[in-house]
Amino acid sequence: QVHLVESGGGSVQAAGSLKLSCATSAYVNSMRCMAWFRQAPGKEREGVASIDSGGLTSIADSVKGRFTISRDNAKNTLYLQMNTLKPEDSAMYYCAAVPPYYSGSGFCPLETYLYDYWGQGTQVTVSS
Repeated sequence: QVHLVESGGGSVQAAGSLKLSCATSAYVNSMRCMAWFRQAPGKEREGVASIDSGGLTSIADSVKGRFTISRDNAKNTLYLQMNTLKPEDSAMYYCAAVPPYYSGSGFCPLETYLYDYWGQGTQVTVSS
């Protein structure tokens, strides 16, 4: 069963922190790659961070050093720790997982078209 539910979004001042969570079904959590994406109004959805089932991560340059992705396979939960937030980080944040036939190796991708399973999103707003 496909189930992804994000939480933890909200409004915060610049330089603040938020931690997003994505609760998934066991089926979704069994997918090799999971990731966080974001989409601001009028902009394309972009990859923020990805992680494979063993903990190998890939972080977008725009958030490197500030955001950390992790997953707790026992709890079927994906996380995104966001520190030193900037107004340009304001967006709807989505968690996603690749389909079971995904055959890539190495770092998990940050391209939206490779992900089939998506949550509904959680809004993050950073004020200056």
